[in-house]
Amino acid sequence: MKNNGLLIAAGGASLIAAITHLAVIAGGPDWYRFFGAGEQMAQMAEQGSLYPALLTLAISAVLGIWGAYALSAARLIRRLPLLRTAMCLISFVYLFRGLYGLFIVAVNDYKFFEQVLERPVFMLVSSLICLAIGGLYSIGLARQWPYLRAN
Repeated sequence: MKNNGLLIAAGGASLIAAITHLAVIAGGPDWYRFFGAGEQMAQMAEQGSLYPALLTLAISAVLGIWGAYALSAARLIRRLPLLRTAMCLISFVYLFRGLYGLFIVAVNDYKFFEQVLERPVFMLVSSLICLAIGGLYSIGLARQWPYLRAN
């Protein structure tokens, strides 16, 4: 089977998200605010805490690994371990995050989701992005499934 364009797009999207998270670290507190990390993370960054940078770096690393898995499933790079399992989990996480974010915005319960809903537009947009990426992973994986047998 030839390369799967949906998985290439999914991998590219995850890698862009990983790079964006690195840019947030470099951009500092204002970038944490703009990209929806919350006021508490921005304040910790302003105070020189390493926690926001380390957490954001960890998220970036995970997104980078997810991008590599999509590219592996698309047969652009070598086969990574537990490819089918990892791709199922990655698809699930993206779709769950997207649906959960839409649920939070739809419920509009500011008491329960107060911190998340500081930026409802960001939550809506990021949720739609996660749904789109999850769709790329899921449909791409379904198309590639027969070719991803364990070796």
